[in-house]
Amino acid sequence: MSNSACRLFVGNLSYRTLESDLQDYFSQAGVVTSCNLMLDKYTGKSRGFAFVEFSSPEEANRAVEMFHSKEFQGRSLTVNIARPREERPDRPPRHGGDRHDAE
Repeated sequence: MSNSACRLFVGNLSYRTLESDLQDYFSQAGVVTSCNLMLDKYTGKSRGFAFVEFSSPEEANRAVEMFHSKEFQGRSLTVNIARPREERPDRPPRHGGDRHDAE
């Protein structure tokens, strides 16, 4: 399992950006162990964000400091430590839609 402290969310990417571009750019901060550009499942085009993983939390933090709000391929990047999916709090159930409301 990957260490979430090493994983960055990179947003506001140009739709022309390739994983290899990100790998090259972010490797200025340290060893990039993986790079996942998020693609639209229907069109196959970039959705404008990616996850970049480093070999250590120190490198990931350095990348945030180096690249957050910096321009890359004409766009100002959003770079921050990715929040793990499984730790999102559950939303309380919304009231409505059950049979008692229909009366």
